[in-house]
Amino acid sequence: MRVHEELELAGAELSYPALTAFCRRHGIGQDPIVPSGRYHFEPGEELQHDTSPHDVVIGGRKRRVQTASAVLCYSRLLFFQCYPSFQRFDCKVFLTDALRSIGGAPERVMIDNTHVVVLRGTGREMVPAAEMAAFAERLGFRFIAHERGDANRSARVERPFWFIETNFLAGRTFSDWDDLNTQACQWCDRVNATYKKHLRAIPRELFVLERTRLKPLPAWIPPVYRLHERTVDIEGYVSVSTNRYSVPVSWIGRRVEVRESKDKIDIQLDARSSLSHRRLIEPLGQRVTLEEHRPPRGQGVKRFDPHPEKQAILAAAPDLGDYVSGLEKRSRKVIALVLRQLLRMVREYPRGPLLAAVREAAHYGLYDLDRLERMILRRVAREYFVLETGHETTDENQ
Repeated sequence: MRVHEELELAGAELSYPALTAFCRRHGIGQDPIVPSGRYHFEPGEELQHDTSPHDVVIGGRKRRVQTASAVLCYSRLLFFQCYPSFQRFDCKVFLTDALRSIGGAPERVMIDNTHVVVLRGTGREMVPAAEMAAFAERLGFRFIAHERGDANRSARVERPFWFIETNFLAGRTFSDWDDLNTQACQWCDRVNATYKKHLRAIPRELFVLERTRLKPLPAWIPPVYRLHERTVDIEGYVSVSTNRYSVPVSWIGRRVEVRESKDKIDIQLDARSSLSHRRLIEPLGQRVTLEEHRPPRGQGVKRFDPHPEKQAILAAAPDLGDYVSGLEKRSRKVIALVLRQLLRMVREYPRGPLLAAVREAAHYGLYDLDRLERMILRRVAREYFVLETGHETTDENQ
């Protein structure tokens, strides 16, 4: 714009579009055109993984989901799933499902410097997090990342996202997350069995060759899980990602170990006591209650049983029954704390001064245990610590 203004001030008569067309023809201010390259991959050499956000209708409500996709670079075999969010736990779950689906592991998995996998660095200097490196080693591959800004390096997985959005998600609604991911697997099977013009082949046919070059998976793949330590709340539930799962009422107030896997919530109290719930994928603040964890109506915990401190007091000093009843009615403190304080005095002080002080306190309607204890101590001082007077000792007797 400034060049056009200066040219007009200098007497040149030309329009702004004519100036820009002249610059384009002569390469002025234009980056030189560079022909695009092409990456060649051998069978079983690389799998590319990435995520992309999409809007999906689930259960009659539109929401944003994270679509995780994996593509084998040689055969273009596609696999994808959708998640409410995508963290390291979800990444390990997805890659485990993807490698089980294709029946083997490639030499490397290409990512886009995502913080889900990366500990530090980018591109060739990328260092994966310790738990992700251990996960990759267990399944027989290694993570690599493309250079920052070089999105073409992961074009095998970037291109199908547009196809998923405009073909699979267009016009479809889903009842829940299981329905969504089940239909995604079925759609992938159809797409992988379809002839591709740019490949001049069917991905499933190319995969027949590539499968022989994949590394075999371990005979036993440990399940992916997150470990939590929780205390059972007073309602008999354990909270995981804002959702609450029921446990037996006898576990209230106790510490439990919670294992959150792809489909289950396993709760363990000790070696002999454990249970399982079906995992809710979304953090919706819901409650999951099993019938056996709630006793039938009328058979719950008795809430009006006498306190154990009261029973101990009456067993040690039956004469204090009326005073204890008065304490329960008139004390302003928590009754359990009051009874514990009175039980301590019953156990520590002589019975005679104790009963005398309690009778006097009951006569005057005094139910302050701090004052009662001072009354007991005055009686103990008078009766048990009497000092002899009237006998003076001489220096010789000393």
